[in-house]
Amino acid sequence: MPPVHHSPLRGRTAVVTGAARGLGEALARDLSARGARIALLGREESTLARVRDTLPGDSRCWEVDVTDDRGMARVAAEIAATFGPPSVVVANAGVAEGGPFETSDPAVWRRVVEVNLIGSAVTARVFLPALLETRGYFLQVASLASIGAAPMMSAYCASKAGVESFAHALRAEVAHRRVGVGIAYINWTDTDMIRDADQYAVLRHLRGHMPPPARTVFPVAYVAGRLVRAVERRRPTVYVPRWLRATQAVRAAMPPVVTLLSRRELPRLAAEESFEATGLLGAGGRADHAGRTEHAGHDTRGDR
Repeated sequence: MPPVHHSPLRGRTAVVTGAARGLGEALARDLSARGARIALLGREESTLARVRDTLPGDSRCWEVDVTDDRGMARVAAEIAATFGPPSVVVANAGVAEGGPFETSDPAVWRRVVEVNLIGSAVTARVFLPALLETRGYFLQVASLASIGAAPMMSAYCASKAGVESFAHALRAEVAHRRVGVGIAYINWTDTDMIRDADQYAVLRHLRGHMPPPARTVFPVAYVAGRLVRAVERRRPTVYVPRWLRATQAVRAAMPPVVTLLSRRELPRLAAEESFEATGLLGAGGRADHAGRTEHAGHDTRGDR
């Protein structure tokens, strides 16, 4: 996108987690076009470097696991030393897996919650001192899954409900200290995570049975643009698409409706194709798995 010359973000430092691809990359690109200095955080140094090299403004990248308290604290200190204290932090890093809870891999299920919920809390913890200094803004990327849970996505839904609650609590704690906390409620976005999910019949069919507006997939650049405008305005909430705001008024009625539809559709889908665990979805999920496997290998070799 062309540079935006009159943005309040010009000259500020912005941190984006999960910045190697997808929504994180698009957010970094939009923030950079508005004149912000960008700190890109993610699991793959080479992919982060590719993003860094295509941004129009000043940017650096750090390979780090958002669930690693010490690693994130080190990165926060290095970002402050390189760019100064951040004014914007976007907790975007996330992974997902699908399939029946009954047969899910406990380690994979736990990892989704760790990255999405614990990783967001670690991100907030290590950057909060800087945001207090700059009276900055923390944006938590949540989901329609924060409002209405769906079958076959129990870990993802639990983690996104958790980040919504966490962001509400954090906002209340820091409001009097002039730090803004926003929640981004987003629906289906055209990332490799969603494209990977569509390769699994049960997940594809479940999305297909949602009402037409609810199953629409939105371009990642459009979603990022809406979120960055919310950052500029320090919005407490942003909904993409806008109609998602209406679900807040009916969220208490959503679980019985989902249960009713699932009771009817899941037996039919099970008769057509067996339900299997997907593992972590998308290239980001595979990168997280590879990073943890490599780290475990180093730890094992170190013990010999």
